[in-house]
Amino acid sequence: MAPQREWFEKDYYKTLGVASSATAKEITSAYRKLAKKHHPDTNPGSDETFKEISAAYDVLGDADKRKEYDEVRTMGPASGGFGGGGFGGGGFPGGGGGYRTEDVGDFGDLFGGLFGRGRRGGQQAGPQRGGDVETELHLTFEDAVTGVTTSVNVTTDARCHTCTGSGSAPGTRPDSCPRCGGTGSLQDNQGLFSLSQICPQCSGRGTVVTHPCPTCSGSGIEHRNRSVKVRLPPGVEDGQRIRVKGRGAAGKGGGPAGDLYVIARVGRHSVFGRKGRNLTLVVPVGFAEAALGTTLTVPTLDDPVTLRVAPGTPSGRTFRVKGRGIPGGKKTAAGDLLVTVEVAVPEELTEEQREAVEALARVMDPPSRSALGV
Repeated sequence: MAPQREWFEKDYYKTLGVASSATAKEITSAYRKLAKKHHPDTNPGSDETFKEISAAYDVLGDADKRKEYDEVRTMGPASGGFGGGGFGGGGFPGGGGGYRTEDVGDFGDLFGGLFGRGRRGGQQAGPQRGGDVETELHLTFEDAVTGVTTSVNVTTDARCHTCTGSGSAPGTRPDSCPRCGGTGSLQDNQGLFSLSQICPQCSGRGTVVTHPCPTCSGSGIEHRNRSVKVRLPPGVEDGQRIRVKGRGAAGKGGGPAGDLYVIARVGRHSVFGRKGRNLTLVVPVGFAEAALGTTLTVPTLDDPVTLRVAPGTPSGRTFRVKGRGIPGGKKTAAGDLLVTVEVAVPEELTEEQREAVEALARVMDPPSRSALGV
């Protein structure tokens, strides 16, 4: 294959954290560790890092590509010079046999077209991936617990509904590009190198639109509102970011679509709180119940359960009811129900209640406060 411009600019060995002498097994092992660590599904926001890792492995993981990459890096500007006849023995630029840092700009301008774009800027031609799209979805507490399949409306660049993305008017089809013969690229033989340039006439698609679609004017893309089906797993948390692959903005020039990220906004429950996969519940008990012990009936997401409160239970103690929290999945255990008892102190007492409390106070010593040091 023809060398890519990035081969001159990027050290793929450094990207994977291996030496240039690393074995194929060491390269594969390094890639798998990094891919697992930086995969967007488990580490949101690491899309660019994951792409760089994948691009590096795409070259170094292929024996033929790696060999060609090593040869190009040895002769190219990344090696530190073009001396010794790399370009006919005369050096480049300037003919003095050496490579000078200040000439990088000239090199980029001279050969930029061979790699698809100039060094000093300009967007790369050819198919381009669509942008990622982000939206919010408001859920009830119950839907977040059980999981739900629903739809969200997003307004993005989408495949044209008239031409289904071809760019051609209905009843016509794109023609093969006359400049590149339908390959999408032009080859430029530079002696030691066979460099590939994206065809400027068809932008790498290999076809040209001769009868543009009236809706999208030949671009194959229109900006419109669309409904996207989304499945949220059981136990989704407030603020959690769900990735829907390939449902973002449409790509350009036949490129893939971006991804859609749905941010869950979960409403409150009238009774339960939540900590991860555990449900929380506060239950008021009277002084007599806490002192003498009692049996409570408490709600769950399913049927109520009974809970034994031992005599002398202090206010604030939490009891755990196993498996009665957020339901589990194939790889996730169910959460628990955490019940916290709170001793209720009446704000007002009847005359009979006051007499009973005063009688109790006379026969009970107050708790020790010696630890306060006052």
